[in-house]
Amino acid sequence: MTLIANPAVRPDPTRWPDVARVPGGATGAIRAAVAGALLRRATRRIGVGLRHSDDAGAPTGAVMRLHHPGAFHRRLGRGGLIGFGEAYQAGDWDAGERDETELPGLLATFARQLDSLVPAWLQRLRRLVLIRPPRTERNTVEGARRNIHRHYDLSNDLFALFLDETMTYSSALFDTDGAGRPVATEAALADAQRRKVDTLLDQIGVGPGTRLLEIGTGWGELAIRAARRGATVHSLTISTEQRDLARRRIAEAGLADRVTVELRDYRELEAEPFPAIVSVEMIEAVGERYWPTYFATLDRLLAPGGRIGLQAITMSHQRLLATRTTYTWIQKYIFPGGLIPSVRAIEETCRRHTRLRVEEARAFGTHYAETLRLWRERFHRRWSDAAALGFDETFRRTWHLYLSYCEAGFATGYLDVHQLVLGRER
Repeated sequence: MTLIANPAVRPDPTRWPDVARVPGGATGAIRAAVAGALLRRATRRIGVGLRHSDDAGAPTGAVMRLHHPGAFHRRLGRGGLIGFGEAYQAGDWDAGERDETELPGLLATFARQLDSLVPAWLQRLRRLVLIRPPRTERNTVEGARRNIHRHYDLSNDLFALFLDETMTYSSALFDTDGAGRPVATEAALADAQRRKVDTLLDQIGVGPGTRLLEIGTGWGELAIRAARRGATVHSLTISTEQRDLARRRIAEAGLADRVTVELRDYRELEAEPFPAIVSVEMIEAVGERYWPTYFATLDRLLAPGGRIGLQAITMSHQRLLATRTTYTWIQKYIFPGGLIPSVRAIEETCRRHTRLRVEEARAFGTHYAETLRLWRERFHRRWSDAAALGFDETFRRTWHLYLSYCEAGFATGYLDVHQLVLGRER
């Protein structure tokens, strides 16, 4: 068998040291053999074909094409799902000739049967091989700034390549058809993002004269829409890139007198309580250790009779309990320090540490799958522009895997997204 090497995929070891390095040694060989056997078993069970680069014939159905199986098995044996992701980053495997479009479907096939991929007897040994999240990625005030910098300060120009004109980096809320399915097109994305924002602002009663606190500015779209309703907005971010662009967009909209964007951690804010607080897909970056502080801060900053609107990516509580202490590929390469909560975890944290209670909850995970699909397609169409900004081929593969993984998660229900309204217990 001849392995096809793709020089364009070779990771730069100065940028991607763990991706460039293939584990060696006798122990690595044993782990690789076990990983290869488990992979063959898993793919047979779920109906995924394993093919090599030089296999003849057009594949049918979901396919993993192995370019460098030896390296892939060694990475998988050393790092489990982190190794699975690093092998993709390194070009050891892909989803076939149409990887750009087929990878989300392949990952969805795995996600639908995730609990049965590893034999039950071997799952009991899971704790012996799990990698724990590093202490350096904990979300202390300084740690949170470092973690946010690694993702959100990559480049405003990069995010502008695949986001819509609203520069909104969270799930849209599309119109639906007669069967309740989101009607998602690129032309509809900006309006769907505005609908998401307006729905959340409506739920917490933001209107003329409202003092609104926003935790997590993004690039300013929510603050702009709230200010256009007549609200006065105090918005917090710890991303310098987002702060700078948000301020520019707010000024261009003629709303600088209504919106203050401050580079400040939410834990450091001392202010008069606000009648309305909003935070869109920020809790995922807080980390479980700091959930009590996050909700206690919301409680402290909420005026009597006020309401809080949260949008949060969620997972089932059972899945949260199974993964809460595991270091994942997403944490290592995309969102350091992050952890996706369950609705139950939010409710229990509020009950134990605050006077807040979840009053309303709305789920729309299929809309996030479509949002991610549109982002992924635009990311690939604009890749030459991203490369011109200095992002390399390994980065492209990293972000293709990230967007595809998330798309598959929402499409299969492994992940969900909720808009939650919190108020004080009466």
